[in-house]
Amino acid sequence: MMCRLHMHSESNGTCAEGPRVHLRPKSKKHLEMGRDFLSRGQLQDALSHYHAAVEGDPSNYLTHFKRATVYLALGKSKFALQDLDRVLELKPDFTAARLQRGVVHLKQAQLDEAEIDFNTVLSLENSDEAYSNLMRVTPARHDIELAKAYMRGRDYISAVELLTKIIEVCPWSSELRQLRADCHAALGNIQAAISDIRSTTKLQSDNTIGYFKLATLHYQQGNAEESLKEVRECLKLDPEHKDCFPHYKKVKKVEKHLSECLQAVEKKDYPNCITAAKKVLTIEPNIPMVMFEAKRKLCHCYLHDNQLSHAVQSCSEALQLSREPDVFCDRADAYINSDQFDDAIKDYHEALEIDENFGRAKEGLPRVQKLQKQSEKRDYYKILGVTRSASKQEIIKAYRKAAQKWHPDNFRGEEKKKAEKKFIDIAAAKEVLTDPEKRQQFDRGDDPLDPEAQQQNQGFNPFAHHHFHGSPFQFKFHFN
Repeated sequence: MMCRLHMHSESNGTCAEGPRVHLRPKSKKHLEMGRDFLSRGQLQDALSHYHAAVEGDPSNYLTHFKRATVYLALGKSKFALQDLDRVLELKPDFTAARLQRGVVHLKQAQLDEAEIDFNTVLSLENSDEAYSNLMRVTPARHDIELAKAYMRGRDYISAVELLTKIIEVCPWSSELRQLRADCHAALGNIQAAISDIRSTTKLQSDNTIGYFKLATLHYQQGNAEESLKEVRECLKLDPEHKDCFPHYKKVKKVEKHLSECLQAVEKKDYPNCITAAKKVLTIEPNIPMVMFEAKRKLCHCYLHDNQLSHAVQSCSEALQLSREPDVFCDRADAYINSDQFDDAIKDYHEALEIDENFGRAKEGLPRVQKLQKQSEKRDYYKILGVTRSASKQEIIKAYRKAAQKWHPDNFRGEEKKKAEKKFIDIAAAKEVLTDPEKRQQFDRGDDPLDPEAQQQNQGFNPFAHHHFHGSPFQFKFHFN
């Protein structure tokens, strides 16, 4: 009976309980160096020397067996099996190799092959390891059939639980991980499905189907960049793959336009952001999460481009696809700029129900509540007829127009008193909204010109030394 690997004496090429292993000098040297590197954990260096040993003596079972051990340590079971098959061709009664091959077959869920190897080992010697592994084969075979039955019955939760148990016995099975991935996907657990399929691409190096599924799942989540990355791996293996190539062409366009949106937002170029997002919707009108990514960009960019009705519509459409707190906050801002404070308050509450610690909503809610109270008093934006996002130039232009219209010198009698009050409000609005600090205070919900603030600031006189800078006209006030 042949000895196990650890009983070999590589220094003299003999076996303690078997015939002599004849090694050529160069192969023997490479085996010694390979063993040295292996003992230090330098697997790639060890593998290089075992390659040389095999090339130097391809008919020596020991060189193949040693290389198989390194392949297994590197997780390359496919190549390890090839070497173990060769070992057993050269020496059919080498039980260490047969037991090792049976273990690999079991881990790959190749149960019939594993069963044959374990039974063969037991026919040659008493082996506790072979027996204990053999006892795992029949239960695993039964559990696999039961898991498939669960899947046919759409009981995906039970199938996942059972497949997880089987994978502990057969961790190198690409098929079992794919089955579990299908169950996870059916349950809506896309990240778990992605994790399992990624494992199959590592277990099976030419797994184009796995890469395509990864690309598809990432795309369904709206992650075009990751989808593009995975589909490129597929195309490296097969440049004209019937599924990967058309997917690549479409996703590349989508990813390009989504990237343009991000770049435009960084540059505050909101019209180009809107254009790019619309292109995404033209290319992809069917995948909800891709559409969501485009609509959330439209929501954000319409808001900052002061197209408030379009912003509200795009935000609402995005929220129908996915209830993201940030989108609720964008819509809340659009409502605030449209003076729809009740709707804004509702949106902030919605965001906080999803994430009670969402900072933007926690800060926005008290602010909009102040604005709502403030709206019952004096609203400087309404006084000048401008939006909350108006620029300083727009505010000054609106002020000049309103001041010219409501100047007290244009009125007589009771109308003059009304105009005086109106003009005071117009001047106050100009003072607050053209002063960055005061405007910021007002936007937070505090009127810097309220009675208490006036006392602190020694009052406010809109008629003192008043004139219109940059205007071809000036006004003098005569209150007789």
